[in-house]
Formats: sequence, C-alpha cells, structure tokens
Amino acid sequence: MGDITTTESDAEKVIRIGHSPDPDDAFMFHALTTSAFPTPGYRYVHELQDIESLNQRALKSDLEVSAVSIHAYPDIADRYALMNCGASMGEGYGPMVITKSGTTKEQVLEGPIAIPGLKTSAYMALRLCWGDFEVAVVPFDEIIPRVLDGTYRSGLIIHEGQLTYVEHDLEVLVNLGVWWSERTDGLPLPLGGNVVLKSLGVQAMKDITAHTKSSIEFAINNPEDALEFAKQWGRGIDDDTNRKFVDMYVNDRTIDYHPEGRESVRRFWKEGQAIGLIPTDFDIDSIEFIGATE
Repeated sequence: MGDITTTESDAEKVIRIGHSPDPDDAFMFHALTTSAFPTPGYRYVHELQDIESLNQRALKSDLEVSAVSIHAYPDIADRYALMNCGASMGEGYGPMVITKSGTTKEQVLEGPIAIPGLKTSAYMALRLCWGDFEVAVVPFDEIIPRVLDGTYRSGLIIHEGQLTYVEHDLEVLVNLGVWWSERTDGLPLPLGGNVVLKSLGVQAMKDITAHTKSSIEFAINNPEDALEFAKQWGRGIDDDTNRKFVDMYVNDRTIDYHPEGRESVRRFWKEGQAIGLIPTDFDIDSIEFIGATE
C-alpha cells in the first residue's frame, strides 16, 4: 500500500488523491484531476470518500495524498507530512450543533449527540467546548434527517449542512468557529488538511504540494468550471449555496496556512492533548508544514 503506480507510456507517477465528497474539496482539486495545467512526471486521480473513511485509510498508508481531519493527523504523522496548503479553516464560522426549535443544551446533553466521526475535528472541537457527552456516529449527510425525524435530539453538522440547516426549523446551540475565535482572540478553527505520503521521498512531496497549491490557485482564478464541477458533490444544493460554501473554505488560507493558521493548528492539538484526544507523546513543535516559507 502507498506504492506509486507508473504508467508504461510516459513514466508518469499516478498519484491518488483522497478527498471528501463535498464542494470545497472538489473545487480545490478540480484542476489537478482534470489536467487543467501541466504536472510533469505526475498524473493525478481522485477518490471520493467521507472524511472519517479517509482518516481510517490514512492509518493504512492507503493513498499518496489525502484530505484528513486535523484531529486525526497525529495518528498518521509518522507516515504522512502535512502540506502548507489545502487547509479547511473556519474564519469565525464552522461546524455547529443543531436541534429542533425550543430544545435546550441541557436537554440535548441528556442523550447522544449525532456526530460525523470520532476522529473529525468537529468532534474534538465540541469536546473542547462542552466537555464529555454521549455520542452516536452517523454519516454526515444523514445527521440533519435523523434530527428532523426524532432519532436524535441534536447533531453536529459539517460540510454544506452548515448552510442548508436553515431550510428546516432548526436552531444552532453552538457554532464552533465562533466559539474558537472568541477563545483564541481571532484564530481560525482548523478542521481539515492535506497530507502527502513520506515514503514518496522529499522531492516528490515538494512537487505534489506545489501542484496542489497551483490547483487551488487555478480554481480561485478560474472559478466557473471548478464551481460547476464542485456542485455535483453538494447533494442538490443550488448555485448560490455552492458558491457560498466554496468561498467559506477555499480562500487565501487554503493557499497558505500563514503563521496564525499554523499557530491555531498547534494550539488545537495541544488543547486536544489536555483532554486526552491527542496522544501526549505527539511532538507538536516538531511538525513541519511542507511548502511553508514564512
């Protein structure tokens, strides 16, 4: 697993990119996976799975490149390097706990909260915010329906659910992006990142990171085709919602974490260590971000 496939015709290295089936990831990888610009020596293909499944595949070094939860990265840091591009960060917004109108936080905590995965950054952020609570792991796109039909009293929503929940009679009990910003004097909430397999070698890691950054920049500068491509992963959302969601999570911070973005990631991990969700032997200060120049 993790071996590079080489095509016989032109000796290109085939790099499989795993990412979530949501508009922002599809948008940022559109140019790479459609060969919109030259990537000499490399050919990119994408594989779509939910973020929790990608977290689990990364534990097996199953893909050359993958989106993963920042929460999950310490478990794979021995095998994957974290790119300095491709971050999903909430700039004063982020995953939310939703419930039916009139339900209180106290009532919600009496039963399980539907969450999209135990290794998601959304779950760790909510643990930092609310402490311990009972959970039920539910596929991210089933959380709102299961709250609406009464299976669960509340749910922790990610992806485009952060926008589409307003179509239903639901209330937000906490917006974790707002909470983290207030807690950290304005730092963005780190949610997802892109990783590249270390066994590919230093030069390949640098090349692939540079191509990924170029793909993000290409999409931002040529948004129409990328937005149309991204929309098919938005589970029926309209054009305005698609564009708004992509703008939330693909921006200058996605091109480069910048110092405050890297600071926020390290703080997130350190707070996770304090509550037992990040291994205490994970050396946070030694982590490098491939491609960082600042």
